[in-house]
Parts: sequence; C-alpha cells; structure tokens
Amino acid sequence: MEKVIVFQLNDKEYALPVTQVLAIEKLQQITRVPLTAPFILGVMNLRGVIIPVIDLKKRFGMEDDTGADTEERKLIIVRFGEIETGLLVDEATDVLDIDEKKVEPEPEVVNAGKEDFISGVANINQRLLLLLDLEKTLTPLQ
Repeated sequence: MEKVIVFQLNDKEYALPVTQVLAIEKLQQITRVPLTAPFILGVMNLRGVIIPVIDLKKRFGMEDDTGADTEERKLIIVRFGEIETGLLVDEATDVLDIDEKKVEPEPEVVNAGKEDFISGVANINQRLLLLLDLEKTLTPLQ
C-alpha cells in the first residue's frame, strides 16, 4: 500500500506520494522572477525558506477552466532530492491508501507527448487517479 495526497486540476484528480509532500498551504505572496519559464510563478518565503512556485496547470499546458481565483487555490509543498518547491493546484482533497496492484502504467495514448508527467493510473472506487511523476515535473528546475 502507498499513501498518496489527492489533488485537483480542472476537476481531474491527480495524486502524489505522501512521502514527497511536506505541507499543504494557502497561497501567499509570490515574487515574480524575471526570465523564468511561464509556469514558474516566482518565489515565496515559507517560514524563512525561499521556494519556487510552479503553476501545475501551466506546467502541463492546461487551460484554467474552473474560474477559481488564484488566491483560493492551494500550494502543495513538495521535496524531491534537493529540490523543495510549491505546486499550485485547485485544491487538495484527500489522503488515500492505494494498493500498488491497482496501479497500471499510463496508456500509450497519454504517452504521446514529449514530456511525460504521469507515472501511472489508479482506479479506486470508480475514481480515476493520475499518479504524478514528481521527478519529471521538476526536471527543468535542476
């Protein structure tokens, strides 16, 4: 069993291993950094630590079809290796245990793009969860 944090982007559910999640926070003041990728909103001071903030919708090339104010969205603070960053999501909704036997590799159709951010798909009680590959999501930051 693997414990995951479930979050939403445009009413679709994604999940991250809880071992990679440090905290879930309200959005705070972000300082824009010049000449960064469009999906990097900037940096913020979180309890004395300066961390970059990534808008996952922009990172994945998604339109914002929820109409939610950015201020109402949540930040999932994650750590992968030496990288600590905030991921801007619509909302963090659940903590679930996923049986690894229920995780299937992503379908080939999904894998058609250049960048592959999904490590697998889990069907849990009629909920389709896309499991995020944090390493590939954060690769340009290294």
